Parts: sequence; structure tokens; C-alpha cells
Amino acid sequence: MARDPLVLEQVKGILNIISELAPGHAVELRVPPYAAIQCVEGPKHTRGTPPNVVEMNCETLFSLIKGEIKWGAAIESGAIHASGERSDLEALFASLTIRMHP
Repeated sequence: MARDPLVLEQVKGILNIISELAPGHAVELRVPPYAAIQCVEGPKHTRGTPPNVVEMNCETLFSLIKGEIKWGAAIESGAIHASGERSDLEALFASLTIRMHP
């Protein structure tokens, strides 16, 4: 799948803000095929599949930060795949929405 340069720029900008709001290495947040980061305080993971993974497409990411969908609804619909005890990023995305859309 080809990556749209404008979408890539938007995704990376959002992920940079998430890194500022929740620095750390406990959760891997993936937005394929655009980017992935490690965030949230906690044990650092260095090899293999991380125990805490959150994955969504860029449309879901954009809808979350605009407040068009809620975390729980996106989980229920399968738009977000989250695994691990630290993978509930609902509060983080609520903070992000407030920061980006005051």
C-alpha cells in the first residue's frame, strides 16, 4: 500500500504529540503503513512482539482526535486492536483531543 505524503505528515505529527503526552516504551502504537511509536511509562520492551500493542488505521486515528468516535466504540467495532494490560489509551486520546481541538 502506498503512503500518502500528506497523511504521513499528519500521522507523524499526531504521534509526536502522543510521545510528548505519554513518554515511555511500554506500549507500541501502530498506524500502518504510516508509522509506529513506543509510548506510555512502564517496562521497556526490546525484543519480539511487545506485550502491549495498539493498532489502528489513519482514519480511526483522525476520527479519535476529532472526537468523532470514542475509544470504547472503536474497540468494540474492531477499528482499534489493543492487547496488553497497558493498552487502554482512552485517557491519552481524550487529552490529545482536548489539546488539538480546544
